[in-house]
Amino acid sequence: MQQANRDETLEALQEIRSIMDKSARFVSLSGWSGIWAGCTALAGTIIAFIWLHQPSYEYVGKTDVASIGYFDTMTMRFIYLAIITFVVAFTGALFFTSRKAKRNNQKLWNNASRQMLYSLFFPMFAGGVFSMIFIYYGMGLFVCPASLTFYGLALISASRHTLSDIRYLGMFDVALGCTALFFPGFGLYFWAIGFGVLHILYGAIMWNKYDK
Repeated sequence: MQQANRDETLEALQEIRSIMDKSARFVSLSGWSGIWAGCTALAGTIIAFIWLHQPSYEYVGKTDVASIGYFDTMTMRFIYLAIITFVVAFTGALFFTSRKAKRNNQKLWNNASRQMLYSLFFPMFAGGVFSMIFIYYGMGLFVCPASLTFYGLALISASRHTLSDIRYLGMFDVALGCTALFFPGFGLYFWAIGFGVLHILYGAIMWNKYDK
């Protein structure tokens, strides 16, 4: 009898702990969000790769005083492409996450999701500022390492408020960003791996683990 009561008490405590954990963390992230973001990033990378290899494209890698504040038409095209890619990836991720939250009868906008977005925002904002400054001063080769590193730090920061698995994606992106510093001419390849391939792998693992 005592054993039965003990088991019931343990089950009740585990249920309470599960409810508290769900209320403190945003657990409605969908694996399809990662897959969508990864596919979008790969599509953007392919477009950028095609642009870079157009016969008319010449990269101006100036470092003298005259190059400070240099923004050419092609550079602006890359900036617009990056913004569009981010918006499309974010919109798709929001759709799949919203669908999962509705399916699980959970709110999409709650304290946990707010905390997660705050944690994501500040490192990503800092990364965006660093990237724009690098471009402005003619050091665009460092945009890839900066964006991957700050994005990885953002994921690690946000992992406290959502599925802890996202921390590993962040760690891989930070490692990839630091590695890209030593290979400045291969930024697009690192971008394709960090924002494309790793996102797709992460999404597939999350789908199999939580959504299936």
